[in-house]
Amino acid sequence: MTARFLPVDAQDMKARGWDAPDFVYVTGDAYVDHPSFGLAIISRVLEKAGYRVAMLPQPDWHDCRDFMRFGRPRIGFLVTAGVIDSMVNHYTVAKKPRSEDAYSPGGKAGCRPDRATVVYCNRIKQAYPHVPIAIGGVEASLRRFAHYDYWDDAVRNSILVDSGASVLMFGMGERSVLRVAEWMASGRDWAEARIPGTCVMAADVPEGFIEIPSREEVSSDKRRYAEAFRVQYDEQDPVRGRPIAQKHGKKYLLQNRPDMPLSTEELDETYALPYARAWHPMYDKLGGVPALEEVRFSIASVRGCFGACNFCALNFHQGRIVTGRSKESILAEGALLTRQPWFKGYIHDVGGPTANFRMPACEKQLVKGACAHRECLFPSPCRNLRADHHEYIDILRSLRALPKVKKVFVRSGVRFDYVLADPKGDVFLKELVEHHVSGQLKVAPEHIAPDVLAAMGKPKRQVYDEFCRRYKAANEKAGLKQYLVPYFMSSHPGCTLDDAIELALYMKRTGQHPDQVQDFYPTPGTLSTAMFYTGLDPRDMSTVYVPRDPKEKAMQRALMQYNKPANRETVMRALRLRHREDLIGFGPECLVPPRDVAGRRPEKRPEGQSGGRREERTKLEGRKRGRR
Repeated sequence: MTARFLPVDAQDMKARGWDAPDFVYVTGDAYVDHPSFGLAIISRVLEKAGYRVAMLPQPDWHDCRDFMRFGRPRIGFLVTAGVIDSMVNHYTVAKKPRSEDAYSPGGKAGCRPDRATVVYCNRIKQAYPHVPIAIGGVEASLRRFAHYDYWDDAVRNSILVDSGASVLMFGMGERSVLRVAEWMASGRDWAEARIPGTCVMAADVPEGFIEIPSREEVSSDKRRYAEAFRVQYDEQDPVRGRPIAQKHGKKYLLQNRPDMPLSTEELDETYALPYARAWHPMYDKLGGVPALEEVRFSIASVRGCFGACNFCALNFHQGRIVTGRSKESILAEGALLTRQPWFKGYIHDVGGPTANFRMPACEKQLVKGACAHRECLFPSPCRNLRADHHEYIDILRSLRALPKVKKVFVRSGVRFDYVLADPKGDVFLKELVEHHVSGQLKVAPEHIAPDVLAAMGKPKRQVYDEFCRRYKAANEKAGLKQYLVPYFMSSHPGCTLDDAIELALYMKRTGQHPDQVQDFYPTPGTLSTAMFYTGLDPRDMSTVYVPRDPKEKAMQRALMQYNKPANRETVMRALRLRHREDLIGFGPECLVPPRDVAGRRPEKRPEGQSGGRREERTKLEGRKRGRR
């Protein structure tokens, strides 16, 4: 039996016999009732607890009328910008508007406002000035402190201040939303709320909270910003983390300690809730919601990530302690997918933030927390790391043995240094290559220059090279031709133009030519963004080079695709700027061929070197004439 969608208008609400909902859930995404979407999980968790939840997806924000669709909710409003920060959703790293939005009907852009959480809350307050509002999701979670905003190029208040909401929920919210719901219904003073995984405003700093530099200090002093961020970063641990206070004007933002990750049993219960696993039928005529197609037949098997890449916000959001769902839960979802009428035999992914993490990095994390000032995999794997793939292998084997399943893919990315850290990693690699790669395997070395990798928190190039060697050997042994799809990043803090040139040379030597390249995008809540804004590494307060000039960023990006004709002139400018004219020519190390003043290739070339496209075209025409 198909699950019933929650009400989306007054007619739906009345059909259920409700005179009013307990909560109106406002979201910047279209309404998709699938466990890959946070709004679906939170609404179903509340429903299971007995609350009446009405959904208000992508309301018209130009006035407050749409926010009054259900009347005044009995308890309050829940607000999220959606799966992605609304500014990231709307703009490229070059700050240009995006033409599509995968989380909106038909992929149409412009269905939510910039800074959606703040705008929605302001409209709610116009409609119902005294109704409590709880904000959550990625946008709220990562903007909970005073933070650098790339689009304003300035430090902004905590989003709790700007939105005027009653409470902010950060991280994974299944537990905290139920505690917030109880507190909201009780009418108690929010300043007194000590709910894990939440932030509130108060007049004073309670006992036990540590105070970090104020909003005013971090706005005017970049060193103080870096100091504040380091404390925020270090304390994001549910076991050892301390609550934090940050002054904003005359009040204090209070971050209560992070909540513990769900247990395996709790995670299993979350994914067993009655999801419709579809977009709401009101979107059928509009072409549906494109984002669902990417995950419709995927299984989220884990939460959390101890990879701790500095440009990733997972440490600030999901946390470093990994929790895996049970094999039984994953197989139950796999069997459920095979019963869907549109299932064609392929499970597209079994993973999470990192596909091959299944458990906490070490046994002490659940007792003592993740180590402060020490990462599990960087700069090398910790001696306490438990690198073990046997359970994941067993789950993948069992999934592909299910009736109607033709193939089970792993597409969410594999942490290659973790594979190499496993004494039996070649067993997993063999299994992966032979059964779970769809021709290409995603990996993320990100760069090869030592200083850049150190700033990113990524392993040394030699580790990636060794993985490439083993992956190639595993494919050759299996008689397969499958490839790695490496992700590389340009313009990350610490990356100089010389580093970008070295990356281009590496790509040429190894034959790696990415179809798409990624510029570093300074998003809220990451260590790398703090480096970008301050020019300091908060870990040790050392100075970090930051490529800011758009012309240099364009050169770094072009070097990653030096082989594209459209990038030739930009690459040549970069090489000349760094006095690397030795890389302009036709030799084996050269990145681009030269041109004369008129823009033509020179008539004379060194003996033994290729004549380029014109010569090849002449040879091809000769062969054609010969066939004729």
